[in-house]
Amino acid sequence: MRVRVVHIGTGNVGRPALSALISAADCDLTGVWVSAEEKVGRDAGELAGTDARTGVAATNDLDAVLATGPDCAVYCAMGDTRMDEAVEDCSRILEAGINVVGSAPVPLQYPWQLLPEESIAQLERAARQGGSSVFITGVDPGFANDLVPLTFTGTCQRVSQVRCMEIADYATYDGATVMFDVMGFGAPLDDVPMLFKPGVLSIAWGTTIRQLAAGLGIEVDTITEWYEREPAPEAFDIAAGHIPQGGTAAVRFEVAGRVDGRPAIVVEHVTRLREDLRPDWPQPAQSGGSYRVDISGEPSYTVDICPTSNYGDHNHAAIVAAAGRIVNSVPAVVAAPPGIRTTLDLPLVTGSGRYTAGE
Repeated sequence: MRVRVVHIGTGNVGRPALSALISAADCDLTGVWVSAEEKVGRDAGELAGTDARTGVAATNDLDAVLATGPDCAVYCAMGDTRMDEAVEDCSRILEAGINVVGSAPVPLQYPWQLLPEESIAQLERAARQGGSSVFITGVDPGFANDLVPLTFTGTCQRVSQVRCMEIADYATYDGATVMFDVMGFGAPLDDVPMLFKPGVLSIAWGTTIRQLAAGLGIEVDTITEWYEREPAPEAFDIAAGHIPQGGTAAVRFEVAGRVDGRPAIVVEHVTRLREDLRPDWPQPAQSGGSYRVDISGEPSYTVDICPTSNYGDHNHAAIVAAAGRIVNSVPAVVAAPPGIRTTLDLPLVTGSGRYTAGE
């Protein structure tokens, strides 16, 4: 059965998600919503960066998009800096009887004990009323630290710790809002950006901690966090803008779910803007960046995930992976019971229909 889908948001994740949606054999694109005035009226294929022309013109009228009668909305609008608005958007779409699969708001990956109870109740109520479901996913937070570690722990006789890491050079990531406003790159070290305000790390990656704990059947007592930053030795430019001398040029943080005082589930990020910064910090498995899952137990595992792409570097490949995870999940979410759905709820999402003979 083909699924009628609308697309919301054409930013860094939204563009490749729209491309994946256009090429999906089991989906029909019925509408595209954009926030930028200069994108209004342009064909979806053009916005996705493909040669295909779909006949679907972008609009900034969300009501018009939802009125096309979709089964599902792929929601890739910004959620990091507009959490409340993103929750309202998802509630509105769910109440209209339209399922939601997307990249934001991130805490919806596993919101319990993280989002306010009233926000969760609002979304569940909208889903029940519309008979619809919502699934938020990505890479990290996302499949690299939920699906992958849970799969490997399924072979273990004993698990004492799960550590999920992203080790990456973000110099080529062209997302100024995330890089400067959220992560604080380029800012003086005595400035505290949004990401490092007390409790924010525990909300953003608490989704991973809580979901892994649920998958392992354990209760996390507390979630702790710490971070450190490294200044730029001299001024330099990155894709998102300028980094002055002395401005933040590398960050490392850790979020840990503790059981009886021990760090049982850990998320660690090492993010550099130059590969030569802080060589004493953990290094990626491939030049540029990789994801790593360390499982301590019996047996123990170290799993390195090295995304690459024919059309860009490691950052581009990771964004394409996030988009693929979102779009390939559409049929499973449409078939799911109403409510907030997680990786623990859905059947295995594969690349069904994505095989090609090669390039």
